[in-house]
Amino acid sequence: MLPSQALLPAVVFALTALQALASDTFLAAVYEHAVILPDPTDQPVSPSDALALMNKNMDVLEGAVKEAARQGAHIIVTPEDGIYGWRFTRESLYPYLEDIPDPVVNWIPCTDPSRFGPAPVQERLSCMARNNSIYVVANIGDKKPCDSSDPSCPGDGRYQYNTDVVFDTQGKLVARYHKYNLFEGESRQFNYPKEPEAVTFETPFGKFGIFTCFDILFYEPAVVLVSKMQVDTVLFPTAWMNVLPFLTAVQFHSAWAMGMRVNVLAANTHNTSMEMTGSGIYAPAGARAYSYNMKTEDGHLLIAKLDAHPRLSPATPPAVSWNSYALSVERFSQNDHEFTGIIFEDPFTFTELTKPGGNLTVCQKDLCCHLTYNMAEKRDDEVYVLGAFDGLHVVEGQYYLQICSLLKCPSTNLSTCGQPVETAQTKFEMFSLSGTFGTSYVFPEVLYSGVQLAPGEFKVLPDGRLISQNPTSKPLLSATLFGRWYEKD
Repeated sequence: MLPSQALLPAVVFALTALQALASDTFLAAVYEHAVILPDPTDQPVSPSDALALMNKNMDVLEGAVKEAARQGAHIIVTPEDGIYGWRFTRESLYPYLEDIPDPVVNWIPCTDPSRFGPAPVQERLSCMARNNSIYVVANIGDKKPCDSSDPSCPGDGRYQYNTDVVFDTQGKLVARYHKYNLFEGESRQFNYPKEPEAVTFETPFGKFGIFTCFDILFYEPAVVLVSKMQVDTVLFPTAWMNVLPFLTAVQFHSAWAMGMRVNVLAANTHNTSMEMTGSGIYAPAGARAYSYNMKTEDGHLLIAKLDAHPRLSPATPPAVSWNSYALSVERFSQNDHEFTGIIFEDPFTFTELTKPGGNLTVCQKDLCCHLTYNMAEKRDDEVYVLGAFDGLHVVEGQYYLQICSLLKCPSTNLSTCGQPVETAQTKFEMFSLSGTFGTSYVFPEVLYSGVQLAPGEFKVLPDGRLISQNPTSKPLLSATLFGRWYEKD
């Protein structure tokens, strides 16, 4: 034991060394993977056949890991379902699962692979991280035995979890997260943990949290990690099926990063037949790199620099009072073109933009949405509407939404407004959108023709207005303030 006189200098030296290792920025990578899927079957395959399929996917992922490391990336995120896919029953999934221990065991599978039983997938992921000196984030399956002493134990005597794992640059398991909010159908394969897990870990380049896909729409664990655990960066493996006009991967994940004022590393699976594409590296001020590709079946690697502590970065926008402006102004004049339309089975109240510029208000329940706009040209073949929704969404999960949106309709037939549309011709000289939100969790989205983001071309003012910085460089699909009122779920 060090004598007390020597203890203080030793502590000071250690802290100085840690500060020297810390970085204000880091290089992040995400890989959108075109997953090699198993043949559909209700019967379990042999463990060797299961591992053979997973190795095929890990061969691809390892190539991405090596390239990311070669370019200097500190961490790489790979997608949900990226190692074995999703064509399973509960029984046929079982051969693909491994026992994943709690990271407190201080385990490096690459150097001690059999410590907790067979773990070839964890061993290989660990070695990818160790051999390339990079943090590796992957999504695999965990299995945990249970018995009749546990009243919640499934009939087959085991829990099966959709699980994210993180290995550090030495290959040590530093994080394990069991998905809590299972998407429609997943409950036939997986269990969810009895309590939501708030998983974080420290690195020399910030504090990280992790959750999976559908979790992002709920308070636990997503908001808890950012608001209470104060993470700097969220790791987000996902298998996201795009749903226009609001829930396309790149627009919503970018908006969530801006609304929560945190970095998000979103890695999506790539499968165009299921509308799965859209990955990105997002900062509070907008996307640093992103990809949306429905034309090919190729995977894609993204690398970009991020601030390690975005809350301290001068580039991070100030905090927003989302209803400040909208509550301070009188309702703009309404017109005679108000009607009801459906978006993702939610009944919106719409009003048509009948003039090339002006001020509009549309209300539903307690939410009033205000728009000031000026089109570069009012086209006869395109219709735009201002829409409001204030209510409980009940499709593929239940959650309370407040949404204000300026969006293009697929045709001049008003009955089509709210249906998906990917192209537009109309540019705007300016727009300003705000709403009387009851929630402080609002996510700003701007989407251009071709399902493209608009980084640097809009901003949110501290009083809650989403405004264009300049005339839009491309035709506008939508400008949206997507609010989640968690307390009303």
